[in-house]
Amino acid sequence: MNKELQHLSERVSKGLMTRREFVGRAAALGVTAAVANTMLAGAAKAAGPVAGGDFKMGVQGGESTNSQDPATWSSDVPIAGGRHWGEPLVEVGPDGNLSGLVAESFEGSSDAKTWRFKVRQGIEFSNGKTVTAEDVMRTMERHTNEDSKSGALGIVQGIESMRTDGDVFELTLGVGNADMPYLMADYHLMIQPDGGFDNPGAAIGTGAYTLEADEPGVRQLYKRRDNYWGGDQSTTGHYDSSEIIVLNDATARTAALQSGQVDAINRVEPKIAKLLDRAPTLSVRNVSGRGHYVFIMHIDTAPFDNNELRLALKYAINRQEMVDKILQGYGGIGNDMPINAAYPLFDSSIPQREFDLAKAAEHYKKSGHDGSPIILRTADGAFPGAVDAAALFQQSAQAAGIPLEIKREPNDGYWSEVWNAQPFCASYWGGRPVQDQMYTTAYLSTADWNDTRFKRPEFDDMLMTARAELDNSKRKALYSKMGAMLRDEGGLILPMFNDFIDAVSNKVQGYEGDPNGPQMNWYAFKKTWKA
Repeated sequence: MNKELQHLSERVSKGLMTRREFVGRAAALGVTAAVANTMLAGAAKAAGPVAGGDFKMGVQGGESTNSQDPATWSSDVPIAGGRHWGEPLVEVGPDGNLSGLVAESFEGSSDAKTWRFKVRQGIEFSNGKTVTAEDVMRTMERHTNEDSKSGALGIVQGIESMRTDGDVFELTLGVGNADMPYLMADYHLMIQPDGGFDNPGAAIGTGAYTLEADEPGVRQLYKRRDNYWGGDQSTTGHYDSSEIIVLNDATARTAALQSGQVDAINRVEPKIAKLLDRAPTLSVRNVSGRGHYVFIMHIDTAPFDNNELRLALKYAINRQEMVDKILQGYGGIGNDMPINAAYPLFDSSIPQREFDLAKAAEHYKKSGHDGSPIILRTADGAFPGAVDAAALFQQSAQAAGIPLEIKREPNDGYWSEVWNAQPFCASYWGGRPVQDQMYTTAYLSTADWNDTRFKRPEFDDMLMTARAELDNSKRKALYSKMGAMLRDEGGLILPMFNDFIDAVSNKVQGYEGDPNGPQMNWYAFKKTWKA
């Protein structure tokens, strides 16, 4: 960085120049916007974190039914809140690598059936109790208990036995799984005292913050705790407090950031992202990853139990139009399977399904459907642009003679009353770090979150075989067959993979995109600071 740019970056850090002004001045010196933003990020890191202050997030994805019980989390607000007070055994970094949280290290047997996690010594829950391997085992027992209805049930069902050995938690699988440590990073698996059996919603964990106020569907307030094992405020969890304000309405969320009521927001609508990015006091940050916007059909419920009808709907959706008009280019087309090139074992040779009205009409005729309305439920909160996306889908489906009808639902209650409850609705997935976890969470026959009711013994068998296969080429071949099966037989209509689009005040320093999720995979409160 030359002296002039260094001087300008120092002015930004002191609040004497906006980020937008810096990028403009840098452009005049022949430096691209991407390089200029990288320079600012580097300068912020070099200056070092600043402890203190308050951080406020305006978050879409909160409801009056939200709970602090990790087993129940299915939308952004409870996940973001849970990151404050709780931690799983490990976390997945932006680079896709694992690092320890409650577990300081882990190792697996040569057949990937037995995994040992060494619990970090000397760490405490927010109630002052020392964390033990027994707490870890009890946490896993709660989530493997079918009565818990845990969102992690699908990924922990493969555990055959568990035990503790001093400060080590050991699990043994019926079928080996080379990706098992990644599954332990699931946000449902927050380690709780005695597993959370007595009070699962107590919000007691090993995180850097404690819950001070919780108004479901309105706000959550967290205070930084002094005895956080990860370090003092100069190293992590820099803010004195962090507040989540539920703003499900996109216009209200954007206005709150522009007026300074919040410091960051998630789910910036693609149609306004470029315009919003011109504001002098904030920056829009987007990162591509594994997130996807979908329409899901219950294949065990008429008329979606007819694969000809499902294929008709799949051919009737114009994916490129969705990417262009809904995502405004902030993403890419999907192929009716939840895996894209962000996964290391993705098979790019699987043919891309194209928009084809003639094929849609042909499959619809073969389905023998009686012509009654096919109800697709959606809401503004299903994903950014979901209502408009449903309208586009309706138009193209009707052009193929398919009587698609849209029913708009209220945001509040959508994730408890519509998603995974009604047979055809709009939804989204943030993706998972590895294919095994994505398939296990949503497509394994026994998964609690199998929101398309896809139940195929052959698919389950391939998933189990792939888990134990340590040869990546053989594993990739199995995943390819599974993806093709979902694409051709499943109840998933996946028109697009979305970028995570956040907007952040220029006062916030240290922000970096994370392909694992929005707002730095919901760790922005912990990893950023204010200048």
